[in-house]
Formats: sequence, C-alpha cells, structure tokens
Amino acid sequence: MTLAYLTTPMIGVVDTGVVGRLGDPVVLGGLAAGALVFDVVFSTFNSLRSGTTGLVAQAHGRGDAGEEQAVVLRSLLAAVSIGLILVLLTSPIAALGAWFVNPEPGVAQSMRRYIDIRMLAAPLTLINYSILGYVLGRGEGVLGLLFQFLLNGINIVVSIWLGLGLAWGLEGVAWGTVVGELAAALVGLAVLLHRFAGRERIKLDRVFDAAGVVRMLALNRDIMIRSFSLLAAFALFTRHGAQLGTATLAANAILMNFFLVTGYFLDGFATAAEQLAGRAIGARYEPAFRRSVWLTSVWGFALAGVATIVLLAFGDAFIRLLTTSPEVRDIAIAFLPWAALTALSGVLAFQMDGVFIGATWSRDMRNMMLLSLAVFALWLFTAASAFGNAGLWIALHIFLIARGLSLLAILPRRARKTFA
Repeated sequence: MTLAYLTTPMIGVVDTGVVGRLGDPVVLGGLAAGALVFDVVFSTFNSLRSGTTGLVAQAHGRGDAGEEQAVVLRSLLAAVSIGLILVLLTSPIAALGAWFVNPEPGVAQSMRRYIDIRMLAAPLTLINYSILGYVLGRGEGVLGLLFQFLLNGINIVVSIWLGLGLAWGLEGVAWGTVVGELAAALVGLAVLLHRFAGRERIKLDRVFDAAGVVRMLALNRDIMIRSFSLLAAFALFTRHGAQLGTATLAANAILMNFFLVTGYFLDGFATAAEQLAGRAIGARYEPAFRRSVWLTSVWGFALAGVATIVLLAFGDAFIRLLTTSPEVRDIAIAFLPWAALTALSGVLAFQMDGVFIGATWSRDMRNMMLLSLAVFALWLFTAASAFGNAGLWIALHIFLIARGLSLLAILPRRARKTFA
C-alpha cells in the first residue's frame, strides 16, 4: 500500500508540472487554490474509505463475510448519494472556496474553471473510496495496489496528453482526473460484482440493519470531523500563504506536493495499522494488536528518515523541473528543508491515525484532531506573522507533532479498556 499511495501524490506533482510548464504563476496559483477546495470537500468524505476499512477489518477478524458485504453496500449507497449532492452544489462550493482563499482575480478565475470540471467526478471519487476501503479492510494489498495504479495511472497519462499534448492546460488536467476516476469506478464495481456473484445474496434488511447503519454513521461522522479539521489546517496554511503574494502561494503549492508525497508514503503503514489493528480487535486478540502498533511505528520512523534525506538531496532538482518561474523557484528552494522535515514530524500522526481508525476509536481521534487544530490556529494567528513564510511552516510542524503525541498519550488506556 505504500507503493499504491505513492501514485496519488504523483497526480499533484504531474498536474503542477503540466501547469507549471506554462510559466504563468497565476494559472499555477489557480490550480493550487482549486485543488485545495477539492481536497477540503472530498477529504472530508474520505471517511467512506477509512470507515469502511475499519468496519470490514473487524468483520473479517470475526469471520463474518455477510457483514463485510453489508458494510461495503452501505458505503456505496452513501457514496452515490453524497456525490450527486456535491455535483449540484458545485457553484456555491466554488464561490465559498474563492471567498475563503481570497486570491487575486486571475487566480480566482483559474480556480473556478478547474473546480467546475473536476467536481463532475464527485460520485465516482466517493465510489472509489468505498471500494478501496473494502479491499484494504480485507488486507488485500496487491489488489489495492492495482486499483490505485489504474486510477492514478490513467489520470496522469490523460492529464499529460490533454494538458500538454492537446494544449488544454488547466482544463486538460481537470478532465484527466475525471477520466481516471471513471475508469477506476467501472473496474472496481466489476470486481465487486464478480466476487459477490458466487455468494448467497444478502438481504436488504441486513444492509439496512439499524445497529449497523448507526455505527457506520457515527464512525463516519467522527472521521469526517477529523478530516475536515485536517483540511481546515491546510486551508488556513494556503490562505495565509496567499496573503504573502502569488509567488509565495505558488512556491508553497510545490512544496506541499513534497509533503503530500511523504504523507502518502507513510500512509502505507497507517493502512497496515488500520487493517491489522482492526482484525486483532475483531478477533479479540491483544498480542496481535500490540505487535501491529510496534511494527508500524518502527518501520514508519525508519522510512520517514529515508524520505527526509531523499527530499533534501533531490528536492532542488524537482523544484526546477516543476516550474520555470525564477521567483517561484527561489522561494521554493529556500523553504525546501521545512517541507522535507514534515516526514519526521508527521510520521507518528499518520501511524496513530491508522491504529485508531482500525480500532474504530473515532471519537478519541476526532477530539485529539480538534485539540491539535486549536494549537495550530493559536500559533498561526498570534506568532506566525512575525516569521513570514517560515511561520507558516512552523505552524504545520506544530500541528503534526501535536496530533501524534496526543493520540499516543491515550492509546494505552483505550487498549486496556477494549481488551479488558
């Protein structure tokens, strides 16, 4: 899953590279702002992926195949419903995003063009979240890898073809995402239909079981709040960067791609923790739970160190590849170390998220995220301005460290209570 997740931030890197080759910071800033709005909306509903993973993993640990199927069907129904509503709300979402980010007029116009196209994929994106959550909950990493390769590979190829080959620019990048999501959704649904065809048909009353639905809604609610809080922090980061000028906004957009690369790199271990911790709790077997926490911690910190070294060594070359603007290049290179070190400051946050999602301790995860967001906002609105762009990156590191340490502090108590 580390390999699978690494393909996701590559979309952002390629999109940035395609638009960055145009040499126009205004269009690049529009991509950054538009992608932020999209990420805020859809990462909020990433609970469909992570919630499905935790519930399926626990059902798998109990050996309850019927509940596994019921969970993914509930998730798919929610995905289609929410996705269609989001398509209808495209205009107000774009307007709200422009108001919040408050970019320059040219950036705002580019942002709106990007959102109008990419939001068409809303139902497909959420369907893919549900399918991936089911696959990961069963621990089928190879299938998850192939699914992500298909989704992101088609996205990347079509974005380059439309954006550069056909000179569609920003619009080509947006349509590339739509095509990739459609292809993945069709293949994923075909896999589910093939798999469930050989099983006893599940009854609707099992799918709409009151206890199961309530548990899914409560879990998704808490994870949605957690995800929205996470994206709120990134939104505040981008908004404050926008006030420092278009060049700084564009430079931070490039550096945030590096942060996202390392984040998805570490998410492989978070996903392993989700599946292994969930199975251990479903089976009521504490030794497996403890071992999953230990192993994902050790490997997570080891690879975070590797990721930091790679970014420090090669980040300069990547920045020069992604943009032709001298001003943007200079700012991004100056702040590269801040972005590279996010791997180490954030690894514990990613890994603890995985453990708590798999264990379905969603309320604790939600509360600690809100606490971390408050600490982040306190720094951002009181001290960050005195340090300029460095103050923004300090705030991000504080946020990541607070998330990891707060969850680690309550982990022993929750484990004792669960396995008592």
